[in-house]
Amino acid sequence: MLRIYGSANSRALRTIWMAAELGLQYEHEDWLPRSPETRTPEYRALNANGRVPTIDDDGFILSESMAINMYLAKKHNSPLYPADLQHEALCWQWSLWETDRLDRQIVTYVRHAAALPEAERKPAVAEAAWLEVAPAFDVLEAALTKSPWLAGPAFSVADLNVAGALYRALSIDVSKWPNLDAWLHRCWERPAAKHARSLREN
Repeated sequence: MLRIYGSANSRALRTIWMAAELGLQYEHEDWLPRSPETRTPEYRALNANGRVPTIDDDGFILSESMAINMYLAKKHNSPLYPADLQHEALCWQWSLWETDRLDRQIVTYVRHAAALPEAERKPAVAEAAWLEVAPAFDVLEAALTKSPWLAGPAFSVADLNVAGALYRALSIDVSKWPNLDAWLHRCWERPAAKHARSLREN
């Protein structure tokens, strides 16, 4: 059976969402990043970085949420992993792009703009992060002007990976980017997304 290591309050949110999209049964180790459980020799043998998520799929060990989601979608012959070579390539393009352009930047911005207690916020850090976030949003807006989805004519692992990483964007005003705004909410209105989000917010 599939086992997912990592709390919904981490990047494991994306993997939990994918598992729900695929209708998979799994065991769940609800561990936060940097929790004591992630520092044990047993876990470090699975993921030497001590990060989450990691999966154990009947003995196959894999880490990094984007790679995990690509693997699960392809393994289970899901339409979320496009059969078309060019659409497949776009899934990889957007997933890798997000990890470089938005993953840490959106977290840093939201933390220092709103999420942290006011005394702990650093406006200069938020501003610097926003100077990276806004141009990346421009890129997404332009792409979503041409197509309602990132990698072909339907929702795919590309949309799940990028929208999953942009969970924190749900809490900020993105109305300047109407196509991005609409796409983000289309993605997060999916039943599997709502399930994953409920595990994080309840």
